[in-house]
Amino acid sequence: MESEKSLLDGVMLPKHIGIESCINTEGNIAKITIKQVVKFLGPAFVVSVAYIDPGNFATNISGGSKFNYSLIWVILWSNLMAVFLQTMSAKLGIATGHNLPEMCANVFSKPTNWVFWIIAEVGAMATDLAEFLGGTLGIYLLFHIPMIYAGLLTGVLTYIICYMEKYGQKTVEVIIAVLVAVISISYTIELFLAKPDWTQVGIHTLVPMLPNGEAVYIAVGMLGATVMPHVIYLHSQLVQYRGKDLSIEGKLKHLRMEKIDVAIAMNIAFIINAAMVIVSASVFYTNGVPVGTIEQAHKSLEPLLGSLSSGVFGIALLASGLSSSAVGTLAGQTIMKGFVNLSIPVNIRRLITMMPALIIILLGINPMNALVLSQVVLCFILPFPVIQMLIIAKRKDLMGIFANKGLIRILGIIIAMIIIVLNAVLLYLTFTGQA
Repeated sequence: MESEKSLLDGVMLPKHIGIESCINTEGNIAKITIKQVVKFLGPAFVVSVAYIDPGNFATNISGGSKFNYSLIWVILWSNLMAVFLQTMSAKLGIATGHNLPEMCANVFSKPTNWVFWIIAEVGAMATDLAEFLGGTLGIYLLFHIPMIYAGLLTGVLTYIICYMEKYGQKTVEVIIAVLVAVISISYTIELFLAKPDWTQVGIHTLVPMLPNGEAVYIAVGMLGATVMPHVIYLHSQLVQYRGKDLSIEGKLKHLRMEKIDVAIAMNIAFIINAAMVIVSASVFYTNGVPVGTIEQAHKSLEPLLGSLSSGVFGIALLASGLSSSAVGTLAGQTIMKGFVNLSIPVNIRRLITMMPALIIILLGINPMNALVLSQVVLCFILPFPVIQMLIIAKRKDLMGIFANKGLIRILGIIIAMIIIVLNAVLLYLTFTGQA
């Protein structure tokens, strides 16, 4: 059989293997068992944490409290983009045996990679800011500890979670999955207490609507908070842990399993995000309660829905902050090592990324405004990993039979263009004073 050699890892990639690779020797499609699925679950759940981080709390609360149910459709379409991009990221990692930053280091010039690294690090700092502030606010709201001490405690707890990686990636995945479960249960309780108008929820999930320039600003923040750039880089790294069988058949099976992982994890994240908007709309907008800060949202829930609601809100925010901070740290390591082969100790990097959040706390800046702004910054950075991935994933010399075909390329380009156009619209509205 004629073969071509991967430029990166020496793996022989046969040219003419198609769907028949998924068929066993008896001619039957290989069955996927629950046991197999469970074995491969994990990477997408770690990634999904970024889709329900404190930045999502800020943008979703803002969107629901100001525009009722009007922006739920943004969550739906953002989630569809996230499913597509995370599947492509996983495919790139499985096909090449390298993460996206490492592939960029091999494909693009060194000066270009330094630019990519700087842009990615700005995104990582915006991410860390949102996650650290969220964890700090969660501790502050639950235990009434002064913000500065709550911030230091958040740093310690995040370090402990990251430290658990020494016991294997699976250990971190379990911890993250438990925290995601806490967030899910918390917002299930919130939905039950809020009693939303489900007819309006259904309409605004399907019908796009942007009432004004401020809604565009919030919508772009929602997109940035949902389709996070740093986990596009991270997912291609996380799948390496389970890539034991490097045969074509093994990689095809791995990709099928990862698609299931992505579908489950991303849709759980979608439900949680939608629940945030729905609860905010049905509680704050319906009752005419202005919400300018996370603290106001927490305080307003208690008289409107009872102490149980405000309590689970704080718990969800804390779980979100801690889990996403740990994921942000893992993504930062992947970005730094992959693009420019820098290796800075995790503790030092964490101290550096804590500083912007601590400065915001010390200066008394509204954390909710900082959270929304950080998510808008992420949306401007998002086109870079998307375009990098599209360029690499179309190359058959790098991806072999996993190279993107025509329809997938077109969908990827459309997604990239949507993000770029939204950013351009936001810039125009900002400079004309309409946002």
